[in-house]
Order: sequence, then structure tokens, then C-alpha cells
Amino acid sequence: MTDVPPPEHSAATDRYHRILAVLRRHGLMIYGGIHPERVPVPGVANGTLLLLGTASTFWDKFCAAPEGTDTSPDPIDRYSTRVLTALAEQLQAINVYFPFGEPPYAPFVAWALASGRAFTSPSQMLVHDEVGMLTSYRGALHFDEIFALPTPQYARSPCETCVARPCLSTCPAHALVDAGPYKLAACHDHLDTPQGAECMASGCIARRACPLSAGAGRPTAQNTHHMRYFHRP
Repeated sequence: MTDVPPPEHSAATDRYHRILAVLRRHGLMIYGGIHPERVPVPGVANGTLLLLGTASTFWDKFCAAPEGTDTSPDPIDRYSTRVLTALAEQLQAINVYFPFGEPPYAPFVAWALASGRAFTSPSQMLVHDEVGMLTSYRGALHFDEIFALPTPQYARSPCETCVARPCLSTCPAHALVDAGPYKLAACHDHLDTPQGAECMASGCIARRACPLSAGAGRPTAQNTHHMRYFHRP
């Protein structure tokens, strides 16, 4: 799904797209939105909650930022914290949440599913309507007002009509199986072998094989960074 303004214009619809335009300057996009008064979710009760993730321009923006050039740990988390904390003030959000840091953790998976733009894949991992299985939620902004959200592209999970199901068939370690659970140990064992080099260098083969993952437009260097954090020596 592409975030395109609807034909009708109003202050409510303009609010969403103004926020989206600001986020794009930082390599971020809206992964989904929720009106908690209409779709009850844990953690928030009113207003509008926007779930934010990486756009195709994220890596370039991050690499040009101070966090992208220093040697301190967790640079992407630090970039997300700095940028979204500032944007929360700029955009007059009443709160900002992150899917990392110290517990208690915000319920991002529940929020993602409630948004109507993310679904549970056959492997039980999330699949997003635009970025497929290459999701990278970086935070969420909570606003006290209710403003219009685009209608999700899919009424039901796109996985229901995906006959090939490459998220299951392409994993060389057979770590992603129908209905789960994710075989984490098998995945890490595979990455320690020469055959795991492609996943380490280019990103998880199974995640990239999802037909919707092409929509992420994610550069190889970004996938490599995430794999190095996922599979540390």
C-alpha cells in the first residue's frame, strides 16, 4: 500500500499526510494507524496512534546522522529515540513509544495486528501490506485528536492467497515452519556455516522471498547491519 492522499480533502485527512511528509524527511513512514476508541488495543485508550517504521530512504538518512558514524552501541535505536522524541514535540504528540529499551515493553505486535496493515504469516512472523516481512517498527506516536486514516489495502491477510509461500519453502535452515514456532537455534547454527553467508551478507532469505518484501526498498547494507546484530559472535 502506498500512502496516497484520498480524493476528498479535509483538516482531518490533511493532518495525516502532513505528519507523513515530516516523517519522510527522516527516512520514516507510517506502518499503520489505530483509533483506540473504535478498535480497543492495550496501552492506549483514545485519540490516534500511528505506528512508524523504516522507509526505503531510511538507511541513507541514518548513515548521514551522527549515530550512523559513531562507534557507540545500538546506533539505530539511538537514532530512532532522538528523532522520534523531537518529532513528538514538533508534531504535538502526547506520547512516543519504542519497541526497544527496558521493560515493560509497548505491545507493538498487538498494535500492528490491530492496524489492519500487518498480519500473522504462516511462520507466525508479521507480514506488512507494503514492506512484507522486512518490517522494522521504530516507534509510535500517540495524538490526543482523532484524524482520518487511509483504508488498509487488504481486508484479509495477503498470505491467504499466496500459493507459493516462499517464507516457508526458501529457508535453507528450515527454521521457519508452518504455524511455527520459529526454530531459532537452527537459524543461528546455519548462520555459523559457509552456507549461511548469503543470509549474513544480504539478509534473511525467507524474509526477502516474501512477495511483498520488495516494497521495502531496503538496501543490502541495512540488511547486513541487522543480521550482524541478530547473529553476534
